[in-house]
Amino acid sequence: MTRFALFCSVLCAAVLPAQGSSPAPDTVLIRRILSAEDRRDTTDRALAEGIASKDTRVALIARRALARIRDARFAARDSLGALPASPSYPDPAWRLRYRALDPKKIECGTLAAALADSSWHVRLRAADLVTASCAGNVDLVTVLRTWLPSVSMRTRTANGAAWQPAAHALVALARVSSADARAALPQFTRNDSHWVRVYAARAAAILADTQALRALARDANDNVKETAIDALSTLTRHADDSIYVATLGARGYQAVRAAARALKGTALSPELRRMLVKTAFRLRADWSETSRDARTEVLARFAEVADTSMTTAAVGLATDFDCAIANAAAAIASKLGTATSAKCTPLQGTVSTNAVRLALGADIRLRVVMATASGGGSFVVRLRGDVAPIMAARILTLVQNGYYDGRAWHRVEPDFVIQGPSPDDNEYVGHPLFLRDELGTVPHVRGTVGMSTRGHDTGDAQWFVNLKDNLRLGRDYTVFGEIVEGIEVADGVFEGDVIERIEVVKAR
Repeated sequence: MTRFALFCSVLCAAVLPAQGSSPAPDTVLIRRILSAEDRRDTTDRALAEGIASKDTRVALIARRALARIRDARFAARDSLGALPASPSYPDPAWRLRYRALDPKKIECGTLAAALADSSWHVRLRAADLVTASCAGNVDLVTVLRTWLPSVSMRTRTANGAAWQPAAHALVALARVSSADARAALPQFTRNDSHWVRVYAARAAAILADTQALRALARDANDNVKETAIDALSTLTRHADDSIYVATLGARGYQAVRAAARALKGTALSPELRRMLVKTAFRLRADWSETSRDARTEVLARFAEVADTSMTTAAVGLATDFDCAIANAAAAIASKLGTATSAKCTPLQGTVSTNAVRLALGADIRLRVVMATASGGGSFVVRLRGDVAPIMAARILTLVQNGYYDGRAWHRVEPDFVIQGPSPDDNEYVGHPLFLRDELGTVPHVRGTVGMSTRGHDTGDAQWFVNLKDNLRLGRDYTVFGEIVEGIEVADGVFEGDVIERIEVVKAR
């Protein structure tokens, strides 16, 4: 028997449902164990009861839970043995051509040729690598110009593209043909798609067009605001602080974060102090753990400008559902002369019976159906409850509630991952309740599905699909699923492509 088969024979007996004459597992105890793990509570008696259980399945789940609670990185995870391997998929042929475009060795002739590649992923990669050194390559500039009219396209075929070529071309032209980019920029800044307007802000940044950036910093979409503010603050420093102060009132956490970052080191003013206090309390009222990055940046500015008139606010903010925020506010209050202890009660979800089913080996699969306007097609993901039952169960609940339906993949790196969806098409805006890490032995190989985080135990319910082997991600990110059908559809996703729906399907 091979080493892997031996591991599987031991572990599968521990995680698969009881068969034949085997006694039924204690599902109540398993749920208690998983709940203790989710709360990170080492004192829960369920852990000791589980470890002492004669049922090897229960004992394994309890040992793993305790190890995850005690060690944020779960360094001892290999002691539990190997889990069944994920499916193995070859790379599509176009990805080899994609990788051949080396950003460290820019050859304008090679990039010009790649702009005509049969794969749009390769073409867009070539456009993104264009630098000012290619300004003299007439063929390259000519091709980029021909892409601009696609700016209004909203639908694409399975092998085609929509607005993406125009958006990438605009940014590339800003580097190699500023006259073309400046002439085209207005139709991009006025476009009805926020995806396009984000690229308009990127092009305006390269062109140092502060007038366009000021307009885009006031855009109705918070992703556009974020991009414009990041660029504007670099170009004009604090000359546009009034825009950033006003943006503290935005709903999108990404825009608030960008505005607070842009205000670092600004001159003091009563209006700034008032807006920082107002924003800090408003964000707390959202009861969203995934607002942490924005709240942290707001409190950093709060600390910079704080005076004794803000002491009461700092003390009030030291009571919070997020311990990181409570600690930061308590430190500010104490610095202002009022010794304050942080008080925090983290938000807590419930562990469903589906988590128990998944932990015991239930085969639950999800079909991700792409919208017809985004090329159509679908791929099937099998939830890996054998390694991440709590997370997999929460994803299942979100799917059943339609949480992902109609939302888009906002991050697409064709030789790395696709990521999404987010309620606001942004990595800083996710589900209000963090999903805790469940690190295990399943490697981040091509086709596995992981949970996006911004630090330990900060899962935001955004998926990332590994488009290639990304083994380095294993230290920090949980695998909760794997593609078992249709990986070519995942390979073909473009930025902004919309998920029509995700549905639960029966295993074949």
